[in-house]
Parts: sequence; structure tokens; C-alpha cells
Amino acid sequence: MKIQVNTDNHIESNEGLIRHVESVVEETLSRFGNRVTRVEVHLTDESSSAKSGGDDKRCAMEARLAGLQPIAVSHQSPTVDQAIEGAADKLEKTLERTLGRLDDPKGRTSFSGE
Repeated sequence: MKIQVNTDNHIESNEGLIRHVESVVEETLSRFGNRVTRVEVHLTDESSSAKSGGDDKRCAMEARLAGLQPIAVSHQSPTVDQAIEGAADKLEKTLERTLGRLDDPKGRTSFSGE
């Protein structure tokens, strides 16, 4: 899985941030194996440095799936780390639902413990 990290001009892109994003994405989506070919991550500061407070850090993630349309989610939080974690969790749940439907010919999803 290839991971591409993009930031706006209000969030400093450095090696530490890129490694953190890659780690979170790989850990969260590893169970999907080769089905996810690429993940694009976009980090933005919605209110820039002009204002602070609120949920102004946004993380958008788009997963490219082999043979399927891309799936995109986003999450806003007060910090970049929280935005990354939130978007990764949303993406995991969305992929689980989408791929679960494709794996079951009748469109049912299976839940553990049933």
C-alpha cells in the first residue's frame, strides 16, 4: 500500500509527521491487505493561524481499492493527531462495510460473535 501525505501551507510537512501518518494508516488498514493499493492523506488547517480553537484541523483520506472506485472520508478535530486518528477510524469502518458487502453475494455483512 502506497501512502501519500499532502499538507496545506499552514501545516508543516516534516519527516516526523509523514512517518506518523504512515504508521497510523498502515496499522489501521493492514488487515485489508492488497485490496487497498494507495491512500492519499490531506491535512489542512481550516482557520489557519488567524484564529485558534474549535475543530479546525482537518484530515481527509482517500483509499484507492483494486478494481473499485476510491473511498473518501474526512475528520475535523482540535489537533492534527486527533484528525488523523479520526479519519483513519472512519476509513477503516467504511472499508469494512464496503468490502463486507462485496464479499457477501447477498449484500449482508457478517458480524463477529454471531
